This record gives sequence, structure tokens and C-alpha cells, in this order.
Amino acid sequence: MNGFPIDKAKLALSKIQNIDRAEFDHYIKKQRDAIISHHLEHTAFYKSLGTSIQLDNWDTVPIMTKSDLQHSLEQRLSEGYTKSNVYINKTSGSSGDPFVFAKDKFCHALTWAVIQDRFRWFALDFNSSKQARFYGIPLDKKGYYKERFKDVLSNRLRFSVFDLSDDAFEKLLKKFETIPFEYINGYTSAIVQFAKFLKRKNIILKDICPSLNACVVTSEMLFYNDKKLLKNQLGIAIINEYGASELDLIAFQNKDDQWQVNSETLFVEILDQNNKPLPYGEEGRIVITSLYNKAHPFIRYDIGDVGILSKSSTLQKPILEKLVGRTNDIAILPSGKRAAGLTFYYITKTLIEDDGNVKEFIIEQLKTDTFKILYSSDKELSSEKMNIIKKEMERYLEPGIKIIFKQEQKLARSKSGKLRQFTSHIKHGL
Repeated sequence: MNGFPIDKAKLALSKIQNIDRAEFDHYIKKQRDAIISHHLEHTAFYKSLGTSIQLDNWDTVPIMTKSDLQHSLEQRLSEGYTKSNVYINKTSGSSGDPFVFAKDKFCHALTWAVIQDRFRWFALDFNSSKQARFYGIPLDKKGYYKERFKDVLSNRLRFSVFDLSDDAFEKLLKKFETIPFEYINGYTSAIVQFAKFLKRKNIILKDICPSLNACVVTSEMLFYNDKKLLKNQLGIAIINEYGASELDLIAFQNKDDQWQVNSETLFVEILDQNNKPLPYGEEGRIVITSLYNKAHPFIRYDIGDVGILSKSSTLQKPILEKLVGRTNDIAILPSGKRAAGLTFYYITKTLIEDDGNVKEFIIEQLKTDTFKILYSSDKELSSEKMNIIKKEMERYLEPGIKIIFKQEQKLARSKSGKLRQFTSHIKHGL
């Protein structure tokens, strides 16, 4: 309906996937050179960034950050592209640097070709399989009805992630009893809350909705215990997806339970703090090149995440072994020590949720020595529980840490419905 050449994109994707393993290195280099050459010639914005680029030396290609893109879209578009002939969207801003971006129509069609290809790994037809969708929805009238119309066209029923009460879940459960859903797709935290509700009711979702075959979680971290809970209570395959709206689908869990990176339309690197590529198996910043976006450059683009590519990776089949978290989700302590926020979020999670009282919680760092834990629960945490959590936080971080606990009826989510699990209000320069 919007003029995206999906058939052409599917054919192109098929050709890429049929490239011989021995020739794949050549394909990546050729496509990298082509996209850089295009933007150096046709995109003034990128030409100003890439004054030192030598095409025969990849290390001379500069790293792009989100702060580089804080200009009007018109200034960043390539020659021949305008707002009227490209796909335009806006990042969620979960990293703190939201911006408007563009893709040419073929590039955007390739994104959907990749998504449809991955869903077929699990015998799901993205266009026709009935989807139970756990997502946010715009609250303005125009945005709301636009999304509802898209839901009808895409054969999906959307459940709001802004109401995760038992009453809402009871109504949702009745939908699963009467509608032959084939898969669930949506934000991790909301689906985990639904699984906790099912556990309290002693219900396995597959038993009441036999047509259900898979659950694709996205946009938020999926922890091991949560994945186990989902598998037990939903009774179906749990598929972990990792993507970025400005780029593409980055990684998708395959049938062998590996997080397979998209090597067809993206070139993914893991870099150290000096922008040097790290060998497979080492942790670093995830930097990505979009190989086909001619409308807007995303070349060696630092997405703001930290991860590890498995030692078993190849250029044609990279495997994302671990997604550690965002580079700005770092706790900076009084001693100067730094710790990944999501790591101690997980440690706290194992303690705070073990009795089933706490539904959700988030951690905020207010000062170098002060953390606030906001949690939604039926009853307040006991003093004993608070002391255990404080001791574990001190053991993992360092002595003298102050913990403020605050019970909430409902945790605030972003406008898109995502739950930001850890937020630091400390500047990295400290």
C-alpha cells in the first residue's frame, strides 16, 4: 500500500543467502565499499564526517554516534531523497538520544524481508499468522486509529501494556480461550507479567489455546529465569529478538537456540574503547553498518549497546553470545568503580521476586552512593527482605551504598510502553 518493493527485496535477500561461504567475505567488503562510496559522493552530511576515509582501510572509517545525528533530517538525507520518497520514523529514545531517521524504500522493504524470513524459521507467516501483540499504542487519536488499522491488516490483536492488572489479564485470558492465536509478540516485561499471572492461576497457556506455537519477545532484556518462566507457563517456544528501528532486525534466535546475527543486510562489529575490533568471545561496544540504506548513512554506527559475539561466529553466521546492556546503563560508585547496571539489577531480581509479592521493579541511581528501588507489589517489602537486598547490593558493588525502597501501585512506563529496568542519573564524566 505504501509502495515498498517487498517482492524485489525478498528476491535480493534470497540471492544474498545463496552466496557461497567462501565468497561471503568478498560480498561484505564490496557492499561496505559501495555504501560508503555512495554517501561520500551524495551525502554532504556524511562527507563532512568522513574526510579521512581511505576505502582500502576500514579502520579509517569514523564511528558514528547518536549525538552526530542531532541535526534536522533534511541535512542528513542523501541527494535525490526527500521526506516524500523515503520511510521516516523516530527512535524510541530509550538510550536518551531520540532522533528522526530515514530509510530508502528498498532498504525498508529488505528489513521486512529479513523479519519474514526469520519468522518462517518457526513456521510463522508474519502476514497471516494470528498474532497476540503486547505493545504500546499512541494515545493521540490519529496515531491510535492508525495502529489499530495496521493491526487489522496484519491479523493481530493488540493488548495494552499500560494495564498489567489481574483484571486486565483475566479479560486477556478469555481472548486466548476463544481466538486461535498462533504466536505472541511484544515487550518482554509485559509478557513476563502475564506469565506470572498464569503461574498464580496454575494455567499453562498452550492448554487453553492449542493453536499457539511460539512467543517472540523484543525491545527489553530477557533474563534466564524469565525465559524459563515463559517456557513453563506459556508451554511454547520462546524466541528472543534484538533489533533497532533505525537499522534492521539485528539478531533472532534460531532453531538451535542461538542468537543469530543478521549478516545479510548488516555488518556488525564489536569494538573496544579505542574503536579497535575485538576478537570473537570478547565483550565490547556493538557497532553496526547498514549495508543498503542509501537515503541516510548508518556506517559504523555505535548503537549504544554492549555485547559479545561467540567464538563460533563466522562472517556469514555471527552468533550473539550475550547482550550485556546499554553503554549508558553504567553505575558509577564513590570509589570510581563502574558496574553494568543490568547485572546487579539481575542479582536484585533473584531476591526481590522470589516470593511472588513483587510484580515489577526498576532501579535508579540518584547519586554515586544512592540507589532507589521502585517496586509494584500487593504488600510492602519486609524490613528483613530490604536488609538482604541491601547486603547483596553492597557485596556486589561496595560498602556504604544507600538503598531507598519505594512501593508504587503501578510503575511508570515510557510513552511506547517499554519498562526501563535501570537508569543512572550520574554523568559518565564523574
